[in-house]
Formats: sequence, C-alpha cells, structure tokens
Amino acid sequence: MSAFTPASEVILRHSDEFIERRVLFAGDLQDDLPAQLETALSKAHTQQYHHWQILSRTMGEHAYYGLVTTAAMAAECDTLIYYWPKNKPEALFQLQNLLSLLPIGSDVFVVGENRSGVRSAEQMIDEWATLTKIDSARRCGFYHGRLDKQPEFNAEDFWDEYAVDGLTIKTLPGVFSRDGLDVGTGLLLSTLNPHMKGKVLDVGCGAGVLSALLATRSPKVRLWLTDVNAAAIEASKATLAANQLEGEVFASNVYSDVTNRFDMIISNPPFHDGVQTSLDAAQTLIRGAAKHLNIGGELRIVANAFLPYPNVLDETFGSHEVLLQNGRFKVYRAIMGRGAKAKR
Repeated sequence: MSAFTPASEVILRHSDEFIERRVLFAGDLQDDLPAQLETALSKAHTQQYHHWQILSRTMGEHAYYGLVTTAAMAAECDTLIYYWPKNKPEALFQLQNLLSLLPIGSDVFVVGENRSGVRSAEQMIDEWATLTKIDSARRCGFYHGRLDKQPEFNAEDFWDEYAVDGLTIKTLPGVFSRDGLDVGTGLLLSTLNPHMKGKVLDVGCGAGVLSALLATRSPKVRLWLTDVNAAAIEASKATLAANQLEGEVFASNVYSDVTNRFDMIISNPPFHDGVQTSLDAAQTLIRGAAKHLNIGGELRIVANAFLPYPNVLDETFGSHEVLLQNGRFKVYRAIMGRGAKAKR
C-alpha cells in the first residue's frame, strides 16, 4: 500500500489532533495509515485478511484480524477512527461492536467517501454518539463526536439465512450473496455436472453457497473454501454445518495461504476492493491457478462479460473456452496442461 486513500488523506489534514491520542482504527482500512500516523498508541482491527497482512508487517500484535473486535483489542484506547465501508449493514455491525467496548467519553471519528454513503453515520449512531461533520475534502466526509452511551452488542443478532434448493445458507453483514443466490453464481452452478469427484478449491467463497450446492450434487468432492472477509469465513463454516457438509474453510488472500493442488478451482471473483474497482484479485486468481492445479485440472470462473479476463486466461493456460453466457456474465473454463505458465 504505497499511496493513501482519499479518506486517509482527509485524516492527515488533522494529524496534529491525534498525536497524544490512543487510537483504535477499524472499518474499511485500505492503506497503512494506522501504522504511519503519529499517536500515543495505535491499534487496528479489520475483517479483511489482505488488509491485515499489510498492517501486521509494521504494527505486529497491534494489528488484528477477525469477525469481531474484542475487549483486549480495544483496551487502552480512547479514540476510534472508523473507515466507513460501502455496505451499511456491515457498518452497523462493526460500529455497534466497537462502541460497545470503548469507554464513555471516547472520541469517535468517522471518515468515508461520499459515494459510499458515509452521511448515514450521523443517523446510524445518534443513539450512542452525536456526530458533526468537521471536514469535507477529496469527495469524503469526516465526522467527529463523543461516545455518550455504550450500545449492547451480540454478534448472534446479526445472523440471517435463506434457502436455495433445500439448503440453508447462513449469512452475515458484508458477505457477498448475503440476501440470496446472485445471478453470476447461479450461472456458474448451472455449468457444474453432478457426480463430480476430486479436490475443489472455492476462492472467494462468500456465504459458502457455491460449495454447499456443489457438494450436495457431487458428494464425492472434497472441499476447501477461502475468502479474505472474516464474516464470509464464519458464514461459510456455518453454511456447511447447517447442511451437514464437510470442508476446510480458512482465510487467504487468493492463494497466500493455499498449499495444496486441486482438481478444480471455482470462483465468482470480486472486482471491487471497498468502493474502488480492482481487478487484482481476479488476475492473481487466474495467474496463480497453474501453481495450484493438478495436470488436467481446471479453473472455472464467472465474471462480468466486460472484464478483460480472456487475455489473462490465454497468457496463463494457452487457451480458454466460454461455457455459458448471458447478457451480463460469462462462465470461463481453462484446463491445466503441461504448457501452462505457473505465475504468481
């Protein structure tokens, strides 16, 4: 993370404010400002594994990854700097969690891009803290208030579920496919034949719906599920458990923590990081697949039709095919042959 986001640049305009503060950074942390800003104490909690990987290099044990912030993480802090995410239910989950742990009188700062809906922060937490906008720059809003009342927080209250083909899909705020099976994943599923076998890696597993449906149709597959989002990891574990399915679920930044080779890699890869468009994860998924597929294994992904993945597939695998498409999405397949290029 070599450059600061617009939100962090707004915070830097007020850097003198934080020199003597003991700050807990949380929310949609997309750069290493928590490691760079001069404070009396800096801690950071993120639900995004790839953000934690960057922060932990310099912050060490003061950088935390997981679904919820704990009392130990918030200990000693008197100031919260919260980066607003694009997902409003996710913001409520995180802020209610964070504010339940900070002492009364703590300073609360919220920053985010206007297009992400950061204006909602004022109303969302007005029961616990009254926020006032203190700056507006770089198309961002920067708000400040003091914690007047600690909210009650119970992560169990935020769980939801829906049914697909008789399966129970467990979800949490911020998880992709939280409200139902999305069109792209449905298109990818329609290309998977029943009675498949072998080791399957589901990258960017979200709520686990893709793996759960695959395992139900093909009981002989062995599943590994990865995601960067801690909420997705917990949701996928809960989805498998709710349907008496087995699989190994773990956090990984694409292949960062993947050590095995597989007969198939499946994914509906993201093309956003927060509110920013980013093709990095999908391109890393394609290029790195050759290191993690057995000979004859395949990568099968679904993506918006306009995204430039065919060239990357051909560069890595030598060729690809489009299995199915509609007006918005294409399902791509590429086979691991001996000529495939094993790149990171």
